Amino acid sequence: MFAKLRERFGGRLRFFVSGSAALSPEVAEFFHAAGVLVLEGYGLTETSAASFVNRPDQFRFGSVGQPLPGSRARIADDGEILIAGPGVMRGYHNLPETTAAALTGDGWFRTGDVGEVDDEGFLRITDRIKDLIKTSGGKYVAPQSIEIAFKAVCPFANEIVVYGEGRPYCTALVALDGEAIAEWTADNGLGRLPFPELAAHDQVRALIAGYIQETNRRLPRWETIKRFAVLRRELTVEEGDLTPSLKLKRRAVTAKHRDLLESLYDDESAATSTLIPRPPHSSGGPRAAWQPNAA
Repeated sequence: MFAKLRERFGGRLRFFVSGSAALSPEVAEFFHAAGVLVLEGYGLTETSAASFVNRPDQFRFGSVGQPLPGSRARIADDGEILIAGPGVMRGYHNLPETTAAALTGDGWFRTGDVGEVDDEGFLRITDRIKDLIKTSGGKYVAPQSIEIAFKAVCPFANEIVVYGEGRPYCTALVALDGEAIAEWTADNGLGRLPFPELAAHDQVRALIAGYIQETNRRLPRWETIKRFAVLRRELTVEEGDLTPSLKLKRRAVTAKHRDLLESLYDDESAATSTLIPRPPHSSGGPRAAWQPNAA
């Protein structure tokens, strides 16, 4: 199987470089096991693009590598990644106030990303500074890391939005991948139901519940998703849910679905799903045994 995968890339591939969006460590490890090395890097327009990158002879999955020559990074007290070096901009044209907010007094650029640097200089990015969630119990949650973990195991969703600011636990909105879920429903006796009906179907909710339960097993208790709702449509650029480069517009999506998110904390709401512990494997396969309880 791996030989056939490598053949798809022409047979002369040395490595890929991945950027623009976070790469799941599980995906990188899978391709590496197949003999295809994917090296993740990181940079911003304000830093003249690449500032960090993994090298073919020195890489860490889950990191964006070590700094390029001349670039330096440090972590602020609040966890924000600061970058300095010859590639960092002098400022935004004719925007002195915006420039002052983006740069420290000694010229370090405030990336807006949260991360950590290990002893060997490998940078790991955990979230956006503005996206961090603080639960009512005082715990900080990085939603992007949870979302990446979920999408790495679930092939039937194109987006998940983790929510929980000021709440006792985390919840989520799940947007299905229309093409993938249509194939699954056709193979599982559901025919060609309209998309909104698929999103509300118990079998589809049970399917997604299994993948959320699988994701939860990798998370600390306070980061686990307790309830979720499946959206009745895909998230798109046209509807203002995603940027042109297909990045999630978190605030736009949560604002549109505020009532639905709030209902996930209401025990009387039929829109919620409560995940139950995963039972032993059944003859129908591990995910066939997972079922949600309607709260």
